[in-house]
Amino acid sequence: MELELSSLYGQDLYTDRGVYVGKIEDVTVDIKEKRISGLAVRNVNPNAFEVSKNEGVIIPYRWVTAIGDVVLIKHVKRRRAHVEAKGEGEGEGEGERGEKEIEI
Repeated sequence: MELELSSLYGQDLYTDRGVYVGKIEDVTVDIKEKRISGLAVRNVNPNAFEVSKNEGVIIPYRWVTAIGDVVLIKHVKRRRAHVEAKGEGEGEGEGERGEKEIEI
């Protein structure tokens, strides 16, 4: 399936149970693997993820179940966003913009 990355910017993100998660602000790409690795989300619903007011989260792209007028991800229980260890050559679990990655 082909997808223009720019079509994801500003899209609303929901779980497959209809819970609003937030707005997609950016996309992370794994250049080596030539694939989208995550969605940077802002205006995060505090009922979906426990983050401070100005923090965002990076949703792993493997959670995405559908893309259309909105983007759907697998439903997750409300969770506290935390730092996930990154591979070699990357920071201490934070993206370039300081978003924290969550894991399932």
